[in-house]
Amino acid sequence: MQSYLQYRRLGQAVHRQLDHVGPRDVSASVTGSPAQDRQIADVVGAAQTDQTSNVPESNPSPLAQSKTQHSEKTALGYSLAGIDVQRQIEPGDSTSHLFIVGWEDETDPLNPQNFSFARRLVATLLVSALGFIVGAASSIPSGVMSQNIEAFGVSEVVGSLVIGLYLLGFATGSLVSGPLSEIVGRNAVYAGSLTLFMIFVMASGLAPNIGAQLAFRFLAGIFGCPALTCAGGTIADLWNPLEKTIMFPLYAILSFGGPVLGPVIASYMGQTGVLSWRWSEWIILIGSGAILALIILFQPETYSPLLLKWKGKHFRKATGDPRFRSEMDTAKVPLVNRIAGALKRQFLITVHEPIILLISLYMTVLYIVLFTFFDGYAYIFTDTYGIAQGLTNIIWVAMYIGIALAGLLVPFIYRGTKKAFTQAVQMDQDSSPDVTNPGLWIRRTSSQKSGSDFPSISIWSPILASTLFGLGTICVFISSYMYVIDSYDIYAASALGFMTVSRYCAAGGMTVVGVPFYKNMGVHWTLTILGCISALLVPVPYVFYRFGSVIRRWSRYAVAEDSKV
Repeated sequence: MQSYLQYRRLGQAVHRQLDHVGPRDVSASVTGSPAQDRQIADVVGAAQTDQTSNVPESNPSPLAQSKTQHSEKTALGYSLAGIDVQRQIEPGDSTSHLFIVGWEDETDPLNPQNFSFARRLVATLLVSALGFIVGAASSIPSGVMSQNIEAFGVSEVVGSLVIGLYLLGFATGSLVSGPLSEIVGRNAVYAGSLTLFMIFVMASGLAPNIGAQLAFRFLAGIFGCPALTCAGGTIADLWNPLEKTIMFPLYAILSFGGPVLGPVIASYMGQTGVLSWRWSEWIILIGSGAILALIILFQPETYSPLLLKWKGKHFRKATGDPRFRSEMDTAKVPLVNRIAGALKRQFLITVHEPIILLISLYMTVLYIVLFTFFDGYAYIFTDTYGIAQGLTNIIWVAMYIGIALAGLLVPFIYRGTKKAFTQAVQMDQDSSPDVTNPGLWIRRTSSQKSGSDFPSISIWSPILASTLFGLGTICVFISSYMYVIDSYDIYAASALGFMTVSRYCAAGGMTVVGVPFYKNMGVHWTLTILGCISALLVPVPYVFYRFGSVIRRWSRYAVAEDSKV
């Protein structure tokens, strides 16, 4: 709905421009200074001698038949605000012109970054809600795992594949969702993928056996991933770099609630005769349907190149002049080629970039620890402390409290970032990612659950540890993402793509491996090993904070400070 309204508003804006700017206006304006008169006369003269127009004479548009477009050639292109007239050499040494469509000026209200604050905030909250629901779908089966494996008569390892394959589907879908959103737009990807996601969630809820359930969960993961992989692009479309210091943490804190609170949603499902374990899928289906309706009704299209493509189409339709083009129109690349190019860049950026390798490893270990807890909570709390399944699921709230507490740090980070931007402007250079992302040096506060596997130690010890772990997790996630975006600029999508694939593949695998880990090694040794691995990576953010500028100068793709002046 919003996309359709935007399309119409672009058409109305085009007609307003054409009604107020034309050759008569250009001719009438030749009354200023002599220099201005000569400049305008040169433009009109050049336009009148241009022989490159190919306007069909049968075009019914009045503007297409007028002298403005047919005789004066490029005069209108030079007269319209936001149009960049480009001369190109064609085969045979002939020249032609293209009218590259852009925004009228920096305050153009149709530019997504100039939307009202309320409209941009609503769009951000809708994307966050979408991330929440697909994230909750990844973890909600853990809340009814015992009922699920009992219904199908399978082992715990096989039952854990319900989560593992969903995460592997996430990794698979992330390879294509980013490039696809840059061709058909964010909204089309969100609405289309969420519709297919709902179909496979419903199929998973109706699955007659474990094989069907696993297949449908994998497909649901593929079509659920755009909610997370494209959200960063939507936020970048709407907010400037300083505003993102607040808005990206807002998105991250809200969307991270999905996987963390998924078990809480399923706390008492399958344990009474009221709601069966299959309601873990139905509640996701209902929530997805509600969010899909809100996205269709209220979510605007935010991808500027696509909006300018629509604007160029309106210009061509109104004038009959085929030279009006957007950047997307002039660089048509087939989807298959674009995806292949994205995969190639992801491979190259992985091989050549130590920054991406280290941060990907850092994030992968973080996700391994987080997602093994979906298996481990039953061992940590139910088996060790003897509390009920429903209450064990509710304990996940403690981790989300830690995640939410990260919001208290945002004002301090915002002030530091604003100061860095101000200093950079005064020095006439861009700010360093190491300075504008002070959250990078907020280390992970807890690598493991203390007190687990020892009933003599108060249950509040691992609960408090989970809160600290949640705080550290979200700080690492936010700072890592923003650091990569600021460091790699135009290559950020490829860098983040590899990080997404690597961490979800590892998390999906460890979700399955976690069951025999906890069962055979025990809770204490399992978490000790994970904690030791995490401890090895603690120096990573400090290294980037201290030597980030030096490392980026060695990099092939990262943006160095001296190249940004």
